[in-house]
Amino acid sequence: MRWTVNQMAETLGVAPPSGLDPLARVAGVSIDSRTIQPGELFVAIHGPRHDGHDHVVGAMEKGAAAGLVAHDRLSGYAPEIRGRLLAVDDTLAGLQRLASRACEIWRQERPGRLIGAVAGSVGKTTTKEILAALVGARFRTLKTQGNLNNEYGLPLTLLRLDDSYEAAVVELGMSHRGELAALTRIASPDVGVITRVAVEHLEFFLSIDEIALAERELIENLPWPAATAVLNADDDRVSQFGEVARGPVIFFGASPAAQFRAEAIEEHGIEGSEFDFVSPNGQARLRLPLIGRHNVMNALAALAGASVWGIGANEAQEVFDKLQPADKRGEVVRFEEGFTVINDCYNSSPAALDELTRLLAATPGYRRRILATGEMRELGASSAELHRECGRHAAALGKIDWMFGVVGNAKEFLSAAVQAGHPDKRAEFFENSDDAAKFIPGLLQPGDILLLKGSRGVKMEKILEAIDAKHARVAAKPAEQPVETLPKGRG
Repeated sequence: MRWTVNQMAETLGVAPPSGLDPLARVAGVSIDSRTIQPGELFVAIHGPRHDGHDHVVGAMEKGAAAGLVAHDRLSGYAPEIRGRLLAVDDTLAGLQRLASRACEIWRQERPGRLIGAVAGSVGKTTTKEILAALVGARFRTLKTQGNLNNEYGLPLTLLRLDDSYEAAVVELGMSHRGELAALTRIASPDVGVITRVAVEHLEFFLSIDEIALAERELIENLPWPAATAVLNADDDRVSQFGEVARGPVIFFGASPAAQFRAEAIEEHGIEGSEFDFVSPNGQARLRLPLIGRHNVMNALAALAGASVWGIGANEAQEVFDKLQPADKRGEVVRFEEGFTVINDCYNSSPAALDELTRLLAATPGYRRRILATGEMRELGASSAELHRECGRHAAALGKIDWMFGVVGNAKEFLSAAVQAGHPDKRAEFFENSDDAAKFIPGLLQPGDILLLKGSRGVKMEKILEAIDAKHARVAAKPAEQPVETLPKGRG
């Protein structure tokens, strides 16, 4: 939104800066002085590693129209800079207040505009992408870009709402109690989707039940009474969230209790899946190019959410064929030499690793199946045992020829896999991804399929980069146009 100085000051509850025209408009909002554009508002955030107040002058020199700073830092700037600054007690709270007001104004200007929000332990980014694509088939849709799903990213996304958008789909991430409640209050979504509750962030939670309570905050804080909760009927914890929903509830899943169901699922390995989509409006056979049964469930969640916009199977039949996996989330990379890599190394959790190893073992048509898994982070005191459980699961599948572990407790994964029957001579541990990247590319042969999985900090993508340096990819099909074509702005 192109805010006037007066509008910003009124929303923040402060006086307009003396050095600015009250009717002047800002061109956008940024918290990064390195990428600030002329005419934007620079918000100085005091983060864990950097303090934006140290970069206010630099942002102004690059053309920022105004700045938002903390009261107690205002006196530290020269008078000509102070005259362009709005001052509040907490700049992050100020950024969030602007975003919340932006949503209100956007809705008021054209009643019927809706915002959808997606949360959950796993699958939320893919579900967000599918939901945005479905809604985008009929409406001009703003969506979360990259990992802008936290207390900073969500406001920055919502502050891009303007009259050109008819809908918005945002992703909400969390790692502590209270985060989803705060994010939900900022966006006030009309549709709240929970994908699934699984083991994650045990560094900050004592149990999966505590994780469920944190995810439930989205449903508890949906605006009353019209907002719709979209819940996974196959997940006992998530399905119980319907008890705290104050508005309509829609269930999705394979369970007969779900209004939006997938039946007769046929998995085709890395070629995707097909399923019968059953909804209150009828039944249709849908093909999904994204890999794995878990993505069928993500697609169902998105279809259930999209129904609030009146979107269903007809749009899905057009949209699904054009879907592509999000960055490092189930990307299938084929090489001219005759081997394939599944790149799913954006993040990892026990549930996600188990699902992808099952997919790897079940994918037909390959001579050797190779798994390279990096350590799963933020699992707290249970980390070693959770890695061992995943190792036993992978070994029990019996069809994985080579297993590699990279960093830390990935060694426990390999040890448990070997104890459960995987051949010791075809298991190798690397202390870092650089060493793994030196070895694994040389092992690959025609007819191999390699799965790369691991938490972001392990940098498993280095292995793919090393493969790219030695081998040529099969030319990819031209990418479809994204849902959103305007300039683009946690787990």
